[in-house]
Amino acid sequence: MLDSSRVGNFIMQKRKEAGLTQQQLADKLNISFQAVSKWENGTTYPNVELLYELAAALSVTVDEILSGNEKVKEGFSYSKAGIDIAYTDTIKREMAKHLETDDKRVMNGLGSFASLYDIHFPEIKGPVLVLKSEEPGSKQKLAMEYGYTESICHDMINHLVNDIVVMGAKPLAVLDTIVCGNAEKDTIKTLVKGISEACRENECSLVGGETSIQPLVVDAGVYVLTSSIAGIVEKDRIIDGSQIKTGDSVLAIASNGLHTNGYSLVRLLMDKMPQIKLDKIGGETFIERIMKPHTPYYKAIKGLLMPKGFAGKAKLGREYDIHGMAHITGGGIEGNLGRIIPQGLTAEIELTKIKVLDIFQYIQRVGNISQEEMLRTFNCGIGFILVVPESAKQAVIEHVKAYYDCYEIGRIVQGDARVRFVK
Repeated sequence: MLDSSRVGNFIMQKRKEAGLTQQQLADKLNISFQAVSKWENGTTYPNVELLYELAAALSVTVDEILSGNEKVKEGFSYSKAGIDIAYTDTIKREMAKHLETDDKRVMNGLGSFASLYDIHFPEIKGPVLVLKSEEPGSKQKLAMEYGYTESICHDMINHLVNDIVVMGAKPLAVLDTIVCGNAEKDTIKTLVKGISEACRENECSLVGGETSIQPLVVDAGVYVLTSSIAGIVEKDRIIDGSQIKTGDSVLAIASNGLHTNGYSLVRLLMDKMPQIKLDKIGGETFIERIMKPHTPYYKAIKGLLMPKGFAGKAKLGREYDIHGMAHITGGGIEGNLGRIIPQGLTAEIELTKIKVLDIFQYIQRVGNISQEEMLRTFNCGIGFILVVPESAKQAVIEHVKAYYDCYEIGRIVQGDARVRFVK
């Protein structure tokens, strides 16, 4: 139990050792000196939000303040190494509320050694787990710098879900990892909130994860995000491109910008030409345009994919209406679509049909970047590609257009190149 008198005397002692008046300490914490006086008199305690800052101002730990006693000088402790257990426990309590879910398959919550998820799906014959890990790349450095902390979480989860949807999978559960040099409660809370909300928007659950505080490995203020997902698909409904045939139509689904790729090149441009940050493109600043979160495509295509147990029959009613799908990330159209094209076939893409977004035209112009480099580095306005039979083309386009712009950009022909740009 806390001893208010001991806590107050300890705060006063350490304040005086630091050569601070009550007012000076109050100024450091952005509070009134009366609050400091009440602590030292044992009338009140510092609240949880101020404990970490108070400990830093007095060069002690939160544990030492709460015990009212300084640990032996010559000894070492986890707290002195930069990890304060009392403070991290308050962070975990903040996390717990964002991991609450109505998903009955989630069998436990925060605090367990591992997460339990019920994968009994009697309605699926031959269930196959689809597993994937992802991180938002160098875009997260810009996100932290320009205040897009919550937005970058949507980038990460949307990218992650899109990567398993191309296999025909339904997303189920996500585990996240946050690595940081020091755990700032508000930042951690925002990150977990953003990840949790992005999972809900993609109809899956954040079931747990890890917050790893590494003060001697990662600089203070730096946060590194990554996450993993488990999805499920019926074995006979896996979409891997093997059904792609000559004459199939290649359909593009629009992106909203860079998504999560090409940011190393963009940061180089910003370093060389810092004035571009506030340039206006389509009524928004350059920073606003490049920080738009990655488009989530699951809701737009799930009606074409899901077996009876999830959403009734696939919208078009036939097992292989979708012959192949590609998520357009690093490597552009050629690097990603080429991964699913069977040997002996070529996806012939008409460049004139691609609706290139103005942000890409701007980047190409100010950076004097070749067309080949643009196509290799960016999605150029296409975030997702579907390969479908000619007979299903119009129905698929109409379905997807309820969510995003969708249009034909090419056709599957005989050939040795997996992807070939024409016109």
